[in-house]
Amino acid sequence: MTNRILIFDTTLRDGEQSPGCSMNLEEKLKVARQLEALGVDIIEAGFAIASEGDFEAVEAVARQAERAIVASLARANRADIERAAQALKPARRPRIHTFIATSPLHMRVKLGKSPEEVLEAIRYSVTLARNLVDDVEWSAEDATRSEPEFLARAIEIAIRAGASTINLPDTVGYATPETYGALFRDMIARVPDSDKVVFSTHCHNDLGLAVANTLAAVMAGARQVESTVNGIGERAGNAAVEEIAMALRVRHDVMPFTTGIVSTEITRTSRLVSAVTGMPVQPNKAIVGANAFAHESGIHQDGMLKDSATYEIMTPESVGQSHSSLVLGKHSGRAAFRDKLAQLGYQLAQNEFLDAFRRFKDLADAKKQVFDEDILALVEDEVLRGHDRIAVAEVEVYCGSTGQARAILTLDVDGEEKMAAAKGSGPVDALFRAVRAIVPHPEAQLLRYEVAAVTAGTDAQAEVSVVLGEAGRTARGMGAHTDTLVASARAYVNALNKLLQKRGRSALAA
Repeated sequence: MTNRILIFDTTLRDGEQSPGCSMNLEEKLKVARQLEALGVDIIEAGFAIASEGDFEAVEAVARQAERAIVASLARANRADIERAAQALKPARRPRIHTFIATSPLHMRVKLGKSPEEVLEAIRYSVTLARNLVDDVEWSAEDATRSEPEFLARAIEIAIRAGASTINLPDTVGYATPETYGALFRDMIARVPDSDKVVFSTHCHNDLGLAVANTLAAVMAGARQVESTVNGIGERAGNAAVEEIAMALRVRHDVMPFTTGIVSTEITRTSRLVSAVTGMPVQPNKAIVGANAFAHESGIHQDGMLKDSATYEIMTPESVGQSHSSLVLGKHSGRAAFRDKLAQLGYQLAQNEFLDAFRRFKDLADAKKQVFDEDILALVEDEVLRGHDRIAVAEVEVYCGSTGQARAILTLDVDGEEKMAAAKGSGPVDALFRAVRAIVPHPEAQLLRYEVAAVTAGTDAQAEVSVVLGEAGRTARGMGAHTDTLVASARAYVNALNKLLQKRGRSALAA
């Protein structure tokens, strides 16, 4: 059995299902390009039949991909499978990923099918997919709550029908490392011709065990792992690709497996996905969090000064991070700023660079110190969302301990400046009412508003996260600025842009 582990990345499909994390076509192509740079083996580009927008995204990623296999998800029916095959036509290496539930609960409640009907659906769907493409993956949804005897029969039928990859997902994050590893050992031993296919993992993080379960399955014989960048995905998310890759690399002594992941691209990929989805990475996140290589304790600092190996089991450089937080200031020139951007993983077009440099100089005038995190927030907040229809032009807010707060807001809406004044119970409320006055969206609701400081100090940039909801759709926006209210306006408008985009996508799908 090979020791090479295939990395199946589902950031563009399962990751995008995380509330508020939708991406437009341009963003998906940018992420897909970076996933190839990261070295993933398979990119699951979407669910082709879900909407016209999803179909176009799968087709575009399939056309762009140079090395990676491109997959599209499909339920066990003709319409889904044929739609997936159509979207994958431009791909050099297409894969149809079809699935059906195999647990008693899902078969009875969700599908309304008998076990025999499910087995027939597996035979039919895998056969159809195999007649359309050479590479077919079959998944047993809710495998970890399926009856072993029935699951083994289902896998055997899928293999006979032509599936070359068998995925046993922990769909609801129910498994533990011991039980998930045992499931793979049991199925590999029990099912005829199991040595002729690749067994795959797909773990959700409801109990915080997604990565541990994935690694247990690898030790038990799985040779493909399904994961997402930053672990984003349904509910508590998926197994994080960066954690799996670095665990296999750092603990090669107990897990003697290799991947194609280019570890120095990990941080760049993480930051790109965070920027385009508006989903911030928590500071204590393994591998890519802001604190992953930070040391505050005096004992730790003393050890680090003597030998970094005392408290670091990997180097920041190994995952594409910079050792230092060297400060740039208002006297820094373009060359220094461009070099810092390159260190942080950004290569901007000339017009984007000049725009970012101008804002950097403004920020340097407003702050005593400009840290790497400030520059990241500046670039991600501004450059990576340059195609929004609505942009914040000017913000004025009047508030205090007496009377209502009042906001005067100017927005650039499709190239035309529009202004409104509004009162509210506080400055943020007044500001958001002003946005609604300029761009009416009465059915949208503010579901979440969060503020965090990018760095320390009273002059720190504020990073604001906003989630809007409308008719079952959610959109997350982010904004950063030294003025918390300006950051709030930018975050709200960013979320509104995404919500308007989703309206168009849904209308087109309907």
